[in-house]
Amino acid sequence: MIKMTNSEYARLVKEMSPNSPLAKNMLKAFIAGGIICTIGQIIYNGWSSAGLNEKFASGATSVSMVFLGALLTGLGIYDTLAKFGGAGTLVPITGFANSVVSPALEFKSEGLIAGMSAKMFVIAGPVIVFGLAASVLYGLILIIFT
Repeated sequence: MIKMTNSEYARLVKEMSPNSPLAKNMLKAFIAGGIICTIGQIIYNGWSSAGLNEKFASGATSVSMVFLGALLTGLGIYDTLAKFGGAGTLVPITGFANSVVSPALEFKSEGLIAGMSAKMFVIAGPVIVFGLAASVLYGLILIIFT
């Protein structure tokens, strides 16, 4: 085993690690996220022009975007977009749909219950749990202080 100090190890890691094209990755994430959000705005405008008020158009847009994210994940298109856009595809609501559908597809060979249903919320489950807990806490704070 080679003995080396922490500074020697840090220098070795820096030398061996590939450089990350940070600016290029940020630009790609911005473009991918921007395209997703633009599609969301187009869908919202469509629901609004169909006669839905702001509240219902917002809800219908969210449902539509989750559906599109799940559909594109199922077709393998979202993964291609995610390889290009990185974090830009994770932030919008479509990223949530992708995080639910991807594990379900991955484990479908294990069966409907033990595979798809059990693994569907592996990634999204903690987000749902902590999101729900935070909303309850915020609701209680709002009730107490208003």
